[in-house]
Amino acid sequence: MEMSQIKYVLAAARTLNFTRAAQECNVSQPALTKAVKNLENELGAPVFHREGKRISLSQFGKSMLPHFQHIIEETEVARGLAQNFRLLNKVPVRLGVMSTVGHVRLARFLAQFEHTHEGVELTVTEDVLSDLTAKLREGEVDVAILNGMGDLGETVHLHELYTERYVVIFPPDHRLSACDAIRLADLSDESYVDRLACEMRELVMEVCKEKSIHLYARFRSEREDWVQAMVLARIGFAFMPEYSVSLPGLLQRPLIDPPVERHVCLATVPGHPFSAAVSAFVRAAQSYAWPG
Repeated sequence: MEMSQIKYVLAAARTLNFTRAAQECNVSQPALTKAVKNLENELGAPVFHREGKRISLSQFGKSMLPHFQHIIEETEVARGLAQNFRLLNKVPVRLGVMSTVGHVRLARFLAQFEHTHEGVELTVTEDVLSDLTAKLREGEVDVAILNGMGDLGETVHLHELYTERYVVIFPPDHRLSACDAIRLADLSDESYVDRLACEMRELVMEVCKEKSIHLYARFRSEREDWVQAMVLARIGFAFMPEYSVSLPGLLQRPLIDPPVERHVCLATVPGHPFSAAVSAFVRAAQSYAWPG
């Protein structure tokens, strides 16, 4: 049984005329008639009754027609899946990630995506919020994971993935280690490790100024790993998003007065065309069971 034979039978069933069916299938009428006859011989029963130039479906033909149609539909589905697979492998996904987003939980999502979309090439660019949104708008990255703070304008569409609190991190023997939560006032005059890349830094500093809370920065860095390492080395405490703390041995307590949190979002640019791979990535990120 060949696909062409099944197509010829379906065309003849629609038109009830071998000549019109041949024209629809762009083959000669004798070739179509012969192919249909060969199929009937293979099946062992006539699909059509022939009365001169007129044809009609036999009872056997009527019973077989849904099966023939199902074969064609399944073939189209398989062809579509194959085409999508080729497209997924053809164009890489260019992902931008804000430098302060925690890598551990993001890596779990990326690993799951790689597992379910084998062959998709994924490149990751890390940057600060302002530069990352600029790259997104200019098409240098296809999609970004970032803090949805402030007004990014109508040129960026945001889909919230998860919310995370800001916490205070310090070494195990810190004087506040017995506390279940930390107020900003508890930290006044404490030695401080300043996270220069933190997009919430100015907000926290403004609150400190309003409440006359003095923080002494003994170390400053834009790198998250250096900040955590220096806190563990007892240089001072630091503020961090709760899902960004990755260094073993650090203690973290929620900041409750005032509470500070951020919304980590998937960002895309409306109107920018998506490749099949990027579309798959967006759907996967939106349906993933993110923390919190």
